Amino acid sequence: MSDSKLSRRGFLKASALASAGIMASPKLGSAQNATPKGKKPNFLYVVCDQQNFDAISAYGNTNVRTPNLDRLVKRGVSFMESYSTNPVCSPARSSLFTGRMPSETGVVTNDRPIHDSIPDMGQWLRRADYETVHCGKWHVPDGYPTTMKGFDVIPVGRAQGDLVDSMISRQCEAYLRNRKSENPFLLVASFMQPHDICYWAIKGSKIVPEHLRFENISDELPQLPPNHKSRPKAPHMLNVCSGYGAFTEEQWRYYLYVYYRQIEMMDADLGRILDALDDSGQADNTIVIFTSDHGEGAGRHMNVSKWYPYDEAAKVPMIVSCPGKIREDVRDHTSLVSGLDVMSTVCDFAGIAAPDGCKGASMKPLLEGKKVPWREFVPVETHVMGRTIRTAQYKYVKYKNDPVEQLFDMKADPWEMKNLYEDSTYSDVIKEHRKILASWESTLTRVKPTYCKYPNPKWIQDLLDGEYGVGVAK
Repeated sequence: MSDSKLSRRGFLKASALASAGIMASPKLGSAQNATPKGKKPNFLYVVCDQQNFDAISAYGNTNVRTPNLDRLVKRGVSFMESYSTNPVCSPARSSLFTGRMPSETGVVTNDRPIHDSIPDMGQWLRRADYETVHCGKWHVPDGYPTTMKGFDVIPVGRAQGDLVDSMISRQCEAYLRNRKSENPFLLVASFMQPHDICYWAIKGSKIVPEHLRFENISDELPQLPPNHKSRPKAPHMLNVCSGYGAFTEEQWRYYLYVYYRQIEMMDADLGRILDALDDSGQADNTIVIFTSDHGEGAGRHMNVSKWYPYDEAAKVPMIVSCPGKIREDVRDHTSLVSGLDVMSTVCDFAGIAAPDGCKGASMKPLLEGKKVPWREFVPVETHVMGRTIRTAQYKYVKYKNDPVEQLFDMKADPWEMKNLYEDSTYSDVIKEHRKILASWESTLTRVKPTYCKYPNPKWIQDLLDGEYGVGVAK
């Protein structure tokens, strides 16, 4: 039966049967393969889509109410300098599930599969007798898959976040409340929200009329960020792909208001899963990891959506918790962490080696409060040919064959309003960051992007052809 002809009742019935089938699956609950309860930790891995790193009320944001994210913050460690490997859905997700950069996974644009030579987290943990279950958005390559290599999939259909996220949370709740296996589990709950804000940007002023008025919320509209009108000198691609001029100031404020409501929707669904975990009796042996694939422009630098290396798109929340195993109510403002690190962290807690080639570092020592040497920078890839190096004090941005570079002093200028690359005072700093970038790039094992069944916009295809040669996978 086609998706268009499947009734709501039929869909719910099919989903319920699929969930029951996964929970009763012999390969997940086989007595021969059972691991003694508590020997290895479980993992609840929650990934949302397009959430700003600071869009959490526990961090002091008064525009949003996130009681369940606040619960995780209080229970665990928040990394306040956490970065996406690439502020686009599929590339970032390929890193979150492999520990490799997008240029290594081949997922350099949306809707491409991870290269066959690289195992994903589900495939890897199954070798250690974990039952691995995924519910929600995947996007490498399919948005909401029905089958995956490394996971049993709980289906939820295809829709926007305001329609499908409640299905995701309820399916995950059912899994946690009804599972029978003694094997440890990895459950991925992958929400769409607050990605629905993209539809507001796509429709522009048509969806936010210039003279729209809702008097009952006029006092609640967020103020615009201090860098709202800041447009620092930038490489050509950043000028082409960022900067949104369709909104008036009032429309921007309505846009932000809606964005925060979408985060609150996601937070409510997160709460349903956390409650189920608490009620299951497994909370004390379950590592909860919450992050986002990338951020959202949110009016900063006049931006909406993603793609660019500014913090509004590249910086993401990273919260990890587990009672008794991880420090509680801690905010780490110094350790630079990355989406690369999740794979290594999960493997470390599970007591297994990470796959060969993993570029991430295990956050486990940091989560336990141990003093360990930590990295000096995190990398970010953008627009296929763009590279960013974020060190403790600076952010350096370089696009291939573009004479304009960017350097921001993130201590003195956290809103990234002043590009220092033409200031001779910083010439040595720029040279040092160029060396760091060159050294990092030399460690990467790049692959040619795998075929994508969806045609690329011309500007993306031009980037691919410029980097990989004419005729690269469409």
